[in-house]
Amino acid sequence: MTDHPDRPPLSGITVVSLEQAVAAPFATRQLADLGARVIKVERPGGGDFARRYDTTVHGQSSYFVWLNRSKESVTLDLKSNAGRTVLERLLDRADVFVQNLAPGAVARMGFGAEALAERFPSLIPCSISGYGADGPWADRKAYDLLVQCQTGLVSLTGNEHGSARVGVSIADIAAGMYAYSGILTALFTRATTGTARAVEVSLFEALAEWVSQPAYYTRHGGAQPPRIGTQHATIAPYGAYACADGKEVLFTVQNEREWAALCEHFLQRPDLVGDQRFATTSDRVAHRAELNGIVAARFGELDSEAATRLLDRAGLANAGVNDIAEFLAHPVLGARGRWRSVRIPGGSTVPALLPPVDLAGTVPRMDGVPAAGEHTSSVLAELGYGTADIESLSTEHAI
Repeated sequence: MTDHPDRPPLSGITVVSLEQAVAAPFATRQLADLGARVIKVERPGGGDFARRYDTTVHGQSSYFVWLNRSKESVTLDLKSNAGRTVLERLLDRADVFVQNLAPGAVARMGFGAEALAERFPSLIPCSISGYGADGPWADRKAYDLLVQCQTGLVSLTGNEHGSARVGVSIADIAAGMYAYSGILTALFTRATTGTARAVEVSLFEALAEWVSQPAYYTRHGGAQPPRIGTQHATIAPYGAYACADGKEVLFTVQNEREWAALCEHFLQRPDLVGDQRFATTSDRVAHRAELNGIVAARFGELDSEAATRLLDRAGLANAGVNDIAEFLAHPVLGARGRWRSVRIPGGSTVPALLPPVDLAGTVPRMDGVPAAGEHTSSVLAELGYGTADIESLSTEHAI
């Protein structure tokens, strides 16, 4: 008996997105992965500015290739009456409308959440902003690193020599994840109650949730966690240590049982098990400098392979400190078949990771990345525009 994959969970759901950069495209790509039809509305003459962030992927932007597979691209000039009319006709057939334009932009065009609720009562609007739809910073632009700074995240990263940004667009990713889960919740609510509810997410409040642990620590501990590189502010030993071959290995001790195993099997210092300086996690943090000296000296006697073997035998979690090339060749991704090929504009194909959530019986969509405006004519034809109409819109630069 052949096992046929189930119909994709979001088949039949249409998403129209006025999106750019990272946050909204990340949310809608995940909807597309689950089978939703995502129609990406872009500016004529260039489209989403993330297309030009870099040219490293066969001439395409690494950001754009990551975020925009399985979507259809339609170009519309929404400053024109004709362009806004097309958008209205798209929304009349849509289930979800996502936007992360500049503050106030969609409201000025007549597509704010209240106006949409009156004209399209079954439509779920999702707005992604920098600092929220109201409040003192509602009109302020926000980009990922600015939000990393505003939430204090940058003050937590780096080391004693200075702060550092997180190396990925973490505020955008956080907002995109909450928008995605909010949209799924709104779709469920509409299916069970018949009511379409608006979804609102801000980059600042999404990342604020992610820095809640250091916020609690600071509010109740009197000082914020220190910047200590790969070390952990509240657990010791926890960090990367240099081995005799120059490679670094990161490991952690999470409890007293693991501390005893470290002393006996890796450090070969069973006398340290009962040392009161290191009896609890808090004690080990308080005496971090002394402890690091002992641990670093032992790593310095071993090459990285030998250190990893001893840590494994002791039952202690550890990892080599990979660069991105080593990550790309990671044996877990290869053995678990996590790579697929995806077409990009220009005809090339590139490896892309499957979505991280495996849903039994469901094969995620891994369709191509669209060129700007690639689907404009076909989508307009679905809306009832004839060839002459489409040519006229093109002549007027409305598409």
